[in-house]
Amino acid sequence: MQKFVGTGVALVTPFNEDLSVDFNALRKLVNYNIDNGINYLVINGTTGESGTITKEEKEEIIKVIVDENKGRLPLVLGVGGNNTQTVVEELQSLDLSSIDGILSVAPYYSKPTQEGFYQHFKAVSLASPKPVILYNVPGRTSKNMEPATTLRLARDFENVVAVKEAGNNQQQYLELLKDKPEDFLIISGDDDLALGVALAGGSGVISVIGQGLPKEFSKMIQLGLEGKNKEAYEIHYKLMDIVDYIFEENNPAGIKSVLKKQGICSDKVRLPLVAATDELQNKISDFIDNM
Repeated sequence: MQKFVGTGVALVTPFNEDLSVDFNALRKLVNYNIDNGINYLVINGTTGESGTITKEEKEEIIKVIVDENKGRLPLVLGVGGNNTQTVVEELQSLDLSSIDGILSVAPYYSKPTQEGFYQHFKAVSLASPKPVILYNVPGRTSKNMEPATTLRLARDFENVVAVKEAGNNQQQYLELLKDKPEDFLIISGDDDLALGVALAGGSGVISVIGQGLPKEFSKMIQLGLEGKNKEAYEIHYKLMDIVDYIFEENNPAGIKSVLKKQGICSDKVRLPLVAATDELQNKISDFIDNM
């Protein structure tokens, strides 16, 4: 699954002043990332505010990104939830002909057991005609999918090809890397830990900050994958503050502030999220001005 190695970005959904989807800005964002070294694009993930965009908007977002991408980069689509049957039905009903993989978040709020995680993703695997990337993000779902469960799924289902691990837990990454099947990908979902994961044998990152600073971030990850730790850490240290800033209040308000500064899209988000405070926007603006 080389198409999911390197730097993927979880694209934001740009909004107009009236909070309708800004499709012109979305096209601009897609090209900005393609032109600056990103390896694949992730559509309708958490950073895309998937919780507050409608089914019709999601379908139009997919259509626009597919059209603008023109086959240049692999595309991964977020399809997940805490109602297993609904996820299965969505996978069976979607036109996935232009999609290269599915990113499916661990069930949130319900707090399933490890066997519950396994049975949920078994159903997702059997329903999906495309490769599946598991997504473990306990900070959002409130329950950690343990490495043993992830690796059990990796061994039992051929189309479960990777995990986006976002537990912000270095030890958990190392447990996954130590015991994983040879061709199973460990993808960082933590921008601050992504370089260390790449250097330890991971396959890259699905990033938030990557879409705002695609040239710098993708270069850092590529150097990490090549084992060039000194050169990679030089970039890492330069980006540390901005990575902290974008998650200081909420995601994607922080990254949208970065993108607004760069003239790509507005910083509008839908409730219950609110835009970054003036204080945070000023810190982000000063950082970019002084890069």
